[in-house]
Amino acid sequence: MPDSIVHSSIAHSAQRLEVVVAGDEGSARLDRVLAQRLPELSRSRLKTLIQAGHVQIGQPRTGQATIKAAAIRDPAYHVTKGDTITIDVPEATDPAPRAENIALDIVYEDDDIIVIDKPAGLVVHPAAGHETGTLVNALIAHCEASLSGIGGVRRPGIVHRLDKDTSGLMVIAKNDLAHQSLSAQFADHGRTNEMERGYLAFAWGVPRHIKGTIDAPIDRHPHAREKMAVREGGREAVTHYEVRQTFAAADGKPVASLLACRLATGRTHQIRVHLAHIGHPLLGDSVYGQHFKTKTNQLAPAAQKALAALDRQALHAYLLVLEHPRSGQLLRWERPLPEDLLLLQSRLEAAQ
Repeated sequence: MPDSIVHSSIAHSAQRLEVVVAGDEGSARLDRVLAQRLPELSRSRLKTLIQAGHVQIGQPRTGQATIKAAAIRDPAYHVTKGDTITIDVPEATDPAPRAENIALDIVYEDDDIIVIDKPAGLVVHPAAGHETGTLVNALIAHCEASLSGIGGVRRPGIVHRLDKDTSGLMVIAKNDLAHQSLSAQFADHGRTNEMERGYLAFAWGVPRHIKGTIDAPIDRHPHAREKMAVREGGREAVTHYEVRQTFAAADGKPVASLLACRLATGRTHQIRVHLAHIGHPLLGDSVYGQHFKTKTNQLAPAAQKALAALDRQALHAYLLVLEHPRSGQLLRWERPLPEDLLLLQSRLEAAQ
């Protein structure tokens, strides 16, 4: 039997995998060897399987008698060349959130990922106050048996989120392999790969420079825990922006602008916090732009009406570029502004 052989068998929807430790893997950590040899299972999933007793090791060791297969519950256990590692992967359990028949605007889908254009108002994940009617509920119903048990639970893998009232492109993993790859890409944010996330943002005022970078750390607001804020010692946060369009007030003076923003990091509320930090909060942002409400009076009546009808921050995730987790192919998607933001744009343009 070759040192690097991996066997698998399926029985009753559970999976049994077998790995024989190769010579160059001797003395390595158990979880590290398995993560390298079984990329379809995430490191965290393997750790859980080991600690739950689903991983056994048996095989003769040099200078010793044959060791009967025994469960190893320590992820840091050091393996030896020739060890046979057996991994029993239980059938994925049903998700805690229930499936709900909620329509989705699907941009792309295959066996590994699904890309959707999320509408404003749709919460991504169930939480207090939003236990049902979420994107996760919709995805469980849509994907059904195609979800292969991320982390041992049959659920979609949420690797990034959009705020409830932000519209636009989201990618979701359908299995552990995709989840692991996408998580790594989002953590890197294009530093060493070609991943890109682009947003269109309607902001109050016009930045001094046509193009710029906001490099300001973000952390929880010191007094309002539901908010984020630029704070010294916070997590690194970098946003690049470019002015795409400017809009005049009723008196002809600039009052708002359309910005194309690109994330170099992925902090909670990052664009909203950063634009507010430089004095240009989003139109319709009641959390970070509440002090700009009086500026609404500077808009033409039709634009004021469109902004009032919007009832959300004027932010749309229009661009998503990433490498496919299995093929490595570079994929790119763009989605135009939704109807409510198109209406706002047209009313702002009409006043000029």
